[in-house]
Amino acid sequence: MRLIAGLAVLVAGACATACTGTATSGRVPEGAKATPVACAVTDKLIPTCGAWWGIAPDVFSGRGPIRSVEMAERRMGRRADIVHVYHRGGELFPTMEEREVAKGPRLLLVNWKPALDHTWAEVARGVVDARVDRLAEHIRRTFPGRFFLTIHHEPENDVREGGGFSAADYVAMYRHVVTRLRQQGVRNAVTVMTYMGAPNWAAKPWFGRLYPGDDVVDWVALDPYADGRVSDFAGLVNKTRPDVPGWPGFYRWMQARFPAKPIMVAEWGAFERPGAPRFKRDFFDSVQRQIGDYPQIKALVYFDSPLAPRGDTRFDTTPGATRAFTELGRSRRFTSTPVPPS
Repeated sequence: MRLIAGLAVLVAGACATACTGTATSGRVPEGAKATPVACAVTDKLIPTCGAWWGIAPDVFSGRGPIRSVEMAERRMGRRADIVHVYHRGGELFPTMEEREVAKGPRLLLVNWKPALDHTWAEVARGVVDARVDRLAEHIRRTFPGRFFLTIHHEPENDVREGGGFSAADYVAMYRHVVTRLRQQGVRNAVTVMTYMGAPNWAAKPWFGRLYPGDDVVDWVALDPYADGRVSDFAGLVNKTRPDVPGWPGFYRWMQARFPAKPIMVAEWGAFERPGAPRFKRDFFDSVQRQIGDYPQIKALVYFDSPLAPRGDTRFDTTPGATRAFTELGRSRRFTSTPVPPS
């Protein structure tokens, strides 16, 4: 995958002054004041100032979303802009509790795998259209507000060259589901394409063919975690590996491949390191220092769970980590955004 040299473009509509609250056009005449810019949210839920602060709260605990969100917000000392929830198959969403959460006001990021009982190719052929239509009717009837919707996140490790799970099958499935929802009147879903964020998949010959297309994707996202190879935020969003020569890192690749798309870090987390008890604190401090280097990231959604598949990602397992995470969430980058639309 070749990085386009010199390409570094902010999301269309972002603040001209990196979200300081003022905008200038060229040089400001001596004695004149910069014109204040009111922060707003576009119809694609792109904040024109700052970035959304989100969380997938207490994942795998079995608690309902209302209780999980309340606990998470109390622990981190602020309201979440985005709450990440997960659904699959014929489940209808947003649920009653999720609709209450969205009254916060908060935005929902709904992660939906439409069919684990069928191949992508079968979904693209319409096998689960009745399921999609029931969901569309439910959304039209119960939830008029805008929300984020990602279709079958992290598809890379499910790709097979045959059997209905090829990259082309994924694209056809994603396009069919989004198109079908829109045809059934769902116009309030802001669609997200979510990659795993692991560099090894970028070396696969099909990787470049996995993208469904700009007409059905509003945001692009990645789900990176701070494993043993990551020491700071820069290493998280731009992971490289010696066995993937030439890979620039996901943020750099997305910046080049999708210059006009907002980027969401839809899941991120730091695992416990028994031999490095200060790691989480230091890692969260690095996000505070480095987030300004990544202006195309317009949402950061933490995956908070004591039961994550590869370890404990709770942000408050030590006093130092709690302080660093709380300070990050209260930093200007995540507090200059407008209130999410209700």
